[in-house]
Amino acid sequence: MSQKKAQKARSEKAGTANSAVAVTELYRRNGNAKSRSKRDRVAIEEPLEIRVRGRSVAVTMRTPGHDRELAAGFLLTEGIIRERCEVVEIMHCRAAAAPENTLNVFLAESVQLDFARLTRHVFATSSCGLCGKASIESVHQHFPPVKSRVRVTASTLARLPKLMREAQAAFNQTGGLHAAAVFDAKGGLAVIREDVGRHNAVDKVLGQCFLEGQWPFDSHILLVSGRASFEILQKALAARIPIVCAISAPSSLAVDFARESGQTLVGFLRGDEMNVYAGAHRIRK
Repeated sequence: MSQKKAQKARSEKAGTANSAVAVTELYRRNGNAKSRSKRDRVAIEEPLEIRVRGRSVAVTMRTPGHDRELAAGFLLTEGIIRERCEVVEIMHCRAAAAPENTLNVFLAESVQLDFARLTRHVFATSSCGLCGKASIESVHQHFPPVKSRVRVTASTLARLPKLMREAQAAFNQTGGLHAAAVFDAKGGLAVIREDVGRHNAVDKVLGQCFLEGQWPFDSHILLVSGRASFEILQKALAARIPIVCAISAPSSLAVDFARESGQTLVGFLRGDEMNVYAGAHRIRK
């Protein structure tokens, strides 16, 4: 086999039990040493089309697995559904060109839809051109500020990154996936999901809890493996989550949003250190 051909990634699924990981061939170099061929595991990325009542409403690049949860979480955080009884069925669309990457969500007749508004970025983001205040107000029209008296200890928050990291099965193989996890106020892990997209990981977590009736989350904590953006805070607010933590930094609009939404926002949660950008009254010694 020529080196040119060998450099092309030849991927295959790494077992049916793990649809998030593929095996690919690569050449590894170490300085001037002779390159050598080896195999490596990479995170799978494929498009998922979400249809509602047969009409396409969103396409997102995601890691396959937990797709029903992703679709439910997406519709939940966009304010389309609020109660479990509003979802009749979620199933692969056999009539689609790629059935395995197309989901159709069947909603109860009572659910009113505005298809013109329903897009992947229905609420304003940092790239939309609207001012931050307008973005926050547009979300609060659908999800009012959260009111929760829950309090957690700083030591509880400090333990969460390690617990989440230990549960990241696909990341342990690839190093290329985001994670989102929901914990109770005592630090017990409720659910964790991984995805190439951090927003998808959050949707999967919230969708799983929504479909299984573990709702609402007004005394829980959301932890994300990357940074905290406006959209992450918006999704947490839709789920009524009062405390949002991130391993990395928040954006300025995320900080503004948390303060006006009554949420606690923690960034740079690493070891015993953390930055509390909003809602410090919920964290005690």
